[in-house]
Amino acid sequence: MTENKINISVILPTYNEAENIIPLITEIRRKLKDYKFEIIVIDDDSPDKTGYIAKNKFINNKNIKVYIRKEKGLASAILYGIRQGRGKCLCVMDTDFNHDPKELPKMYSLVKRFDLIVGSRYVAGGGMENPIRNYFSLIYNRIIQFILKLPTRDNLSGFFLIKREKLKNLLTPEIFTGYGDYFIRFLFTANKKGLKIREIPVFYKNRIYGESKSQLFKMLSDYSKTVIEIKRKS
Repeated sequence: MTENKINISVILPTYNEAENIIPLITEIRRKLKDYKFEIIVIDDDSPDKTGYIAKNKFINNKNIKVYIRKEKGLASAILYGIRQGRGKCLCVMDTDFNHDPKELPKMYSLVKRFDLIVGSRYVAGGGMENPIRNYFSLIYNRIIQFILKLPTRDNLSGFFLIKREKLKNLLTPEIFTGYGDYFIRFLFTANKKGLKIREIPVFYKNRIYGESKSQLFKMLSDYSKTVIEIKRKS
């Protein structure tokens, strides 16, 4: 499959998602059956062999590529995956089914009018199955939006689709570092560069398999430091 024939490159950063990776890829393939697509798995050498499981399962599928690396880190894995992608659009999503593959066709349908489409829990129709997490995350996201004057309501979702040609000046190690805090820097820079951004509603269900990698207090500390740093430099 040549580069200019691929509509969507789906980037899946993984770490210990052995129970989720095969069902997720299977569902993505089902939802994108009417499109030219590729799936790129970037695994940080998971102890549960997530990367090897995916590689062995889809070894004969040319549109599914699995990279297993020794380097650790969500943001750097995403950057690595994006750089491997050949599609006209690139989509990044979590591998724990927080990000539903059914949203992919809807996101792609909007690229004619927008540069960057973001899955959002905090526009009409979005939300989370866990009401307590939903409430506190909503408040925190509103604070981020207010301080950085962002047009987006969900600045931590990490679920997005972007046109390839709009990635210029966004693919830097300075942006893609850390954990979910990279997404705050990514959205801030995209908005500053004048990209047309559109949010669509997404709903987070509770994780079924595996354990969350999120450490709440560390995340809040890192995210807050990121917001302060961006504000100070802007």
